[in-house]
Amino acid sequence: MSIYPSTVVIGAGPAGLTAAYELAKHGHPSITLEAGNQVGGIARTEVYKGYRFDIGGHRFFTKVKVVQQLWQEVLGDDFIKVPRLSRIYYDGRFFSYPLEPKNALKQLGMAESIKIMLSYTKIKFFPYKHEETLEEWVTNRFGRRLFRTFFKTYTEKVWGIECDKIGADWAAQRIKGLSLRTAVLNALFKVNNTKTLIKEFDYPRLGPGMMWERFQDKLNAQDCPVQMNSPVVKIRRDGKRVTHVLTRHAGAVQEMPVEQVISSMPVTALLKSMDPPPPESVMAAVNALSYRAFIIVPIIIDQAELFPDNWIYVHSADVTVGRIQNFKNWSPEMVPDPSKTCLGMEYFCDEDDALWNLTDTELLDLAAKEIGILGLAPTELVEDGCVIRQPKAYPVYDRDYQIHLKVIQDFLETFENLQTTGRNGMHRYNNQDHSMLTGVLAARNLLGDQHQDLWSVNVERSYHEQFTKEEWQRPQSRQPQLAAKAS
Repeated sequence: MSIYPSTVVIGAGPAGLTAAYELAKHGHPSITLEAGNQVGGIARTEVYKGYRFDIGGHRFFTKVKVVQQLWQEVLGDDFIKVPRLSRIYYDGRFFSYPLEPKNALKQLGMAESIKIMLSYTKIKFFPYKHEETLEEWVTNRFGRRLFRTFFKTYTEKVWGIECDKIGADWAAQRIKGLSLRTAVLNALFKVNNTKTLIKEFDYPRLGPGMMWERFQDKLNAQDCPVQMNSPVVKIRRDGKRVTHVLTRHAGAVQEMPVEQVISSMPVTALLKSMDPPPPESVMAAVNALSYRAFIIVPIIIDQAELFPDNWIYVHSADVTVGRIQNFKNWSPEMVPDPSKTCLGMEYFCDEDDALWNLTDTELLDLAAKEIGILGLAPTELVEDGCVIRQPKAYPVYDRDYQIHLKVIQDFLETFENLQTTGRNGMHRYNNQDHSMLTGVLAARNLLGDQHQDLWSVNVERSYHEQFTKEEWQRPQSRQPQLAAKAS
């Protein structure tokens, strides 16, 4: 008789922990296997000399009712309200983010604005008929000149590939529906823009890791262990059933017989670990998918206040840094000394490229130098810092990824007892609330309460924190239907 629960959850990020927690609430035991030494995945909170920082900032805002209920149930009074402010830093000036054309035209000046409007007018007469790439999608909506000013440099810095190699669906998912025409009408005739952004959001007072650590504590207390430092090394299967999960823990390999598996590990790693391996066509698709890695360099600066933003997007080819977080502006408790500021200098790269292989000292020197170049803080006031490298942070949406992902999805859907969830488990650039929703639905599928297609969870509508009063109140077409069934 096995000493392990018959249900294994792979990965202790938002999706995996939510799935295990939902199972536990219904009396169904599981064991969660996590390769790292902390829960939360890319949503974890790291600590250095008392300074706390996110691995990529995470606002707690959602339109998914079941996720909102979980947040309050697990964390409750440990949430604080945080003012929302993110801006683009370009050519020594700040621009609203998400990009607001009216603000952008004003900041760029009359001459440049006229050139942008002419470029916009031209594309309206001669648009791309088929939007296959990010470049085509953005240019059709903003014109080529504004695309080159605000989208090209930053996007290519993040993804490491040219915009004509990135799929249009990434732009449709991540860039809110803006209109230069509406911006001009607003400026000339004071036409009201019915779209607004949320003014504040919830945030755990000690960072997002506080949420996932609370999930971990609750699961361990219910005899649903979260086993750390336990990377999965092999998935044994018999036809379309997973029979065993093998993990390396404390220097030994553990072999666990399983009845059900919910996986949020990178789908490419999941398939590569299968024994016997998937068909050659599936493995070809696996090898065609790619990820972007991420490095965050938190630097401690001997100055109490620098800028009011939660984070800043750096649209400048003069520096390598892509985004800068100001952790004190997320929560004052993230910075133990109120006379200091801790900034997270975020760099995007590929695993094992030149940037990834810089030493920690070289990365700290680079971060200190670049904050000075940008004029956001004097280099000489940088007094300490550390380096965190995050592999497989962002699934890449190149032009052909959907073709390859469909092959993988079709293969996975043949399994009787395996579900994949979350960002990496589904190779989908979603937010933590959508990752959690896939975890909830996977658990309820396993419990037999319903059968939801996890791949159909819509990640587009609520990403941008943008809504009208009517949209906030009325049901939406797909994802809220899922949320309603899950609530």
